Amino acid sequence: MKRFSLFLLVALLASCSNEKTTSSNKDYFTTWEHYLGDPERTHYSNLDQIDTANVGQLKLAWSYKSGGLQEGRTTQIQTSPLVVDGVLYGVNAAIELFAIDATSGKEIWKFKPVSKDESGLGMNRGLNYWKSNSDEPSRLFFTSGPRLFAIDIATGKPIPSFGNKGSIDLREGLGRDPEKQSVVSNTPGAIFENILIQGTRVGEGPGASPGHIRAYDVITGKIVWTFHTIPQPGEFGYDTWPADAYKTLGGANSWPGMAMDLERGIVYIPTGSAAFDWYGGDREGADLFANSLLALNAKTGERIWHFQMVHHDIWDRDPPAPPNLLEVKKDGEIIPAVAQVTKSGHVFVFNRETGEPFFPIEEKAYPSSKLIGEKAYATQPLPLKPEPFARQILTEKDLYAPNEKAFVDDLVKGNKSDDAPTVLEKFKSITSNGQFIPMDTTGVILFPGADGGAEWGGAAVDPRNGIMYVNGNEMAWIIKMKAVGGDNNTHMGQSLAQIHCARCHGGELEGLAGIPELQNVKLRLQPDSIKTIIQKGRGAMPGMPNLSNDEIDVIAEFLTGMEEAKDHRVEKIKVDVPYSVASFARFKDDRGYPVVKPPWGTLNAIDLNTGEYLWKIPLGHEKSLDDPNVPVSGLENYGGPVITKGGVLFIAATKDEKIRAFNMKTGQKMWEDQLPAGGYATPITYQVDGKQYIVISCGGGKMGTASGDEYRAYALE
Repeated sequence: MKRFSLFLLVALLASCSNEKTTSSNKDYFTTWEHYLGDPERTHYSNLDQIDTANVGQLKLAWSYKSGGLQEGRTTQIQTSPLVVDGVLYGVNAAIELFAIDATSGKEIWKFKPVSKDESGLGMNRGLNYWKSNSDEPSRLFFTSGPRLFAIDIATGKPIPSFGNKGSIDLREGLGRDPEKQSVVSNTPGAIFENILIQGTRVGEGPGASPGHIRAYDVITGKIVWTFHTIPQPGEFGYDTWPADAYKTLGGANSWPGMAMDLERGIVYIPTGSAAFDWYGGDREGADLFANSLLALNAKTGERIWHFQMVHHDIWDRDPPAPPNLLEVKKDGEIIPAVAQVTKSGHVFVFNRETGEPFFPIEEKAYPSSKLIGEKAYATQPLPLKPEPFARQILTEKDLYAPNEKAFVDDLVKGNKSDDAPTVLEKFKSITSNGQFIPMDTTGVILFPGADGGAEWGGAAVDPRNGIMYVNGNEMAWIIKMKAVGGDNNTHMGQSLAQIHCARCHGGELEGLAGIPELQNVKLRLQPDSIKTIIQKGRGAMPGMPNLSNDEIDVIAEFLTGMEEAKDHRVEKIKVDVPYSVASFARFKDDRGYPVVKPPWGTLNAIDLNTGEYLWKIPLGHEKSLDDPNVPVSGLENYGGPVITKGGVLFIAATKDEKIRAFNMKTGQKMWEDQLPAGGYATPITYQVDGKQYIVISCGGGKMGTASGDEYRAYALE
C-alpha cells in the first residue's frame, strides 16, 4: 500500500474537520506563519469564509502606513508578511521590521536595523518564524543588507545570544575576505527543527562572491553546514568548472527562496547563474551547481539529487522563485513531487524523493557562440510537458506596432525628421531564433525577457488536486554585447562602467524602469558620493567592495566627465572579461509599449497530473492602449498569487496597480480594487476572531510607477 505524505494526510483531515493543528494548538490555516503560506511554498490557505459567491463584497478593513519613503528616490516593498497569534509582521520601504495588530493595523513595535543614512539595504521579500518550545524566545529571522537578525517576536529587539549581539554577517564563512564580498539576502530561507537554511543574493558581474548555501543554528547563529555551489576539489561537480574555479568565480547562489519537506527532512533549493551572467569564457563547462534544483538533507547539507535546468548559463536564465511541493497522480499512484517554474516559461516537475522527471525532458542542441573565448554548451534541457506558459520565439508576425504604418507614411511625406528605425527595421537587424541563442555584438532577442516568464513571485499549487496557478510575462528584451578593453580610444573608466554598471543601468547607462540613468549622474551626485555608492551600494544596488580603489576612482571619474586623457592608473587595472553588455532593455515601440502582440502578461492554471492547461487569461490592462482589438492587454507583472479553499485566487502584481480576485475553476475575474501604489508582492490571507482577511503590501516603484508605503487589508463587512 502506498504511503501518503503527512501533508496530504493532514490536508484530507482538514477538509473533513476544517481544522489543522500545530504545536500551538491553533488552526494552521487561520494563521500565515510561513513565507508563502507553508514550508512547501504552496501559497494555499484552507480558509473559505471568502468564496466565489461573496468575494465581490470585499471592502477595505484597515490600512497601515509603514513609512520608509525617501523623497527623490524610488523605493519598493516586495514583502509578503507573516501573521502569528493575531499579529502581522512586515517590512517597509526602508527595510525596517514592524509588528501591527492584524485586525486593525495598529502599530505594536518597529525595529530599525541601521541608521537612516546607511546604504546598501536592498530588498526584503519576507521573514522566517521559529517557535520556541524551551526557555529561548520565539523569533523572527530578518535580513537587512549583509546582516541576518534574530528578533524577539514579542519585543521587536535583537536576541543578544544569537551571533554577534543579535545578528550574523552573511559575508563571513564563504572562504574569502569578508570585507571584499557583496552579499545580501532578499528572500527568507527555510527552517528545519533548530536549523535555518539561508540563501543569499550576490553580484552578477566579474568578481562576484560565491553563493554557497549555509545552515545556521537558530539559537546561536553558528554555521551547522555549508554546501559549496561551486564545488571544491574532491566534491561532486568539481570537474564541470575550470580547475580551482572555486577560488575566484562567483554566483551560483540561492536568491529566490527554497521549499522544505518536513516529513522527509529534505530542502529543495534553486540556484542562480554563475557570474558573469552574460559571458562565460572564464568558466568553460556545465558549471554545477549553478542553475540547478538541489535536494539536500536538511540536517547535514548532503546532496540527495540535483537537476541542472540550464548548462553554462550565459542568458541569466536562473530559476526565479521557490519550488512548490505537491502530490500528483500517475496511473493511479500518488507521487510526491516538486515543481519549479523558470524565466523561460517552463515548468519542471520531479519526483521529490528520487529526482526522476514526471514528464519527459529533451536535451536539445543549440548553436555555438560567436564571442571570442566563449564556448556555449551544446545542448539544453527542455520539458516536453507542460507546454511553456510564455511564448518562446518572437517572429515578424508576432510584432505589434499599430501606429507603425502612420509613422512610416509621415516619414515618406516628409512630415517627420526622426530617422529612428521602425520596429520592423530594428527587428530585422537583430537575431530572434528563440531560447538559448548565444549573445553576440549585433543583438539577440531574449523572449520571454530577462525577468521572465515566471519571476520571483512564483507559482501557487493546490495541495488537494495538483493544479498550479502561475502568472507570466510576455516581454521581449534586446541583449547586445560589446568588446571592451582593447580600444585605445576607450577610457578605462568607460570599459569598467560597461562591465559593472550596464547590467542594471542599461547598455548606454540610460536607466531602466525604476533604475536611474547614469548619463547625467554628475548633476545629482558629487564624485565622492558616487565612489561610496559603488563600494558600499545603496537601496537595491549591491556594493562592489571587490573593486580596487583605482577601479572605483576611474569609474567615478568617467561618470562625472573628469577622466584624464591618459591615466597613470590604467596599467594597474586589469579588465576581467573581454565583453560587456552594450544593450540590455525591453523592446518597445516609440510610445513605450511592448512590440509583442498582447497579451503582455497572463495568468495560467495547469493540471500538473496531466500537464494540460485548464485556462489561460490576460492579467491586467493598459488603459491608454486604446485599441478596440485588444479589450484586455495583459501587463508585465511582479508578485505571485495566493489561492484558497473558498475557490478564489488573489493577485496584485500588475503595472495598473490593482488587486484582483479570480475564480480558480474558470479564471473569471470576480473582484478588483485600485491600490494606492503597485502591489508588487504576494498577498497573504489569515483569520482572526472569525474574520478572514486578505493583505497586500503596496510599495510600487517598479516599471516606472510611483513608490508607496501602505499595507492594505480587505475583508467582508
